[in-house]
Amino acid sequence: QVQLVESGGGLVQPGGSLRLSCTTSGFTFRMNGMRWYRQAPGKERELVAHISTLGGSTSYADSVKGRFTISRDNAKNTLYLQMNSLKTEDTAMYYCKAALIDYWGQGTQVTVSS
Repeated sequence: QVQLVESGGGLVQPGGSLRLSCTTSGFTFRMNGMRWYRQAPGKERELVAHISTLGGSTSYADSVKGRFTISRDNAKNTLYLQMNSLKTEDTAMYYCKAALIDYWGQGTQVTVSS
């Protein structure tokens, strides 16, 4: 069955960096566009970034453009999100998801606070 395991979250000060990872199994990773979403307390889940199957095309929410970078390693079936210049408003649970598969992992918590 589909498995998505997010990791790499934690507590970081404003201006800091984190790198999230999402290890996957149970589906053909290289044939799926992949996405990162986030959900802050009391808010709806929002799309943060998308990457195409081969990684040649990426897109970002305006709120993270220029600070976050999505990437993938198809040989390792793993998705990444490099987050730089973190802001308090980036605090949320972060989830990875295959674009066309209706399954969510457990997420990883990112907290940006001084």
